[in-house]
Amino acid sequence: MADDGSKQGATWPLPKFRFEVDFGTQLKGIAFQEVSGMDKEVQVIEYRHSNSALFSTIKMPGIAKYSNVTMKRGVFVNDNTFWAWMDEIKMNTIARRTVLIKLLDEAGAVTMQWQLNNAWPTKITGTDLKSDSNEVAVDTIEIAHEQLIITNGS
Repeated sequence: MADDGSKQGATWPLPKFRFEVDFGTQLKGIAFQEVSGMDKEVQVIEYRHSNSALFSTIKMPGIAKYSNVTMKRGVFVNDNTFWAWMDEIKMNTIARRTVLIKLLDEAGAVTMQWQLNNAWPTKITGTDLKSDSNEVAVDTIEIAHEQLIITNGS
């Protein structure tokens, strides 16, 4: 007999299709088609003591590096929010924000959250236009950030 999940204590992995993104005070609960690139990498520092008996190096953790996060979103009438954010970038002046990516459960409660600190747009790609297509127009925004903090929902 197959396990239908009705047993007490059964746990299931979280589905990834229901999520929203907050870009600050005026931009809350934005729906995206796709979010990717939430990566963290710690660089490796190799070191060898001059009097070490081992003929090899010691590997130690170095500086943390974060990938740019890419988000894809449908184009809406009179909504140039991301283009306006990109236009705020001038020489040595960047409108940095805290971006929250929230994974939601079936009731809409936050189950997991990724917080991007000091985030700013590095690239926006407008939709491609095709006269023989029936697809939705989608813009892509790429965001650089300095820290990724993951928290669990309440």
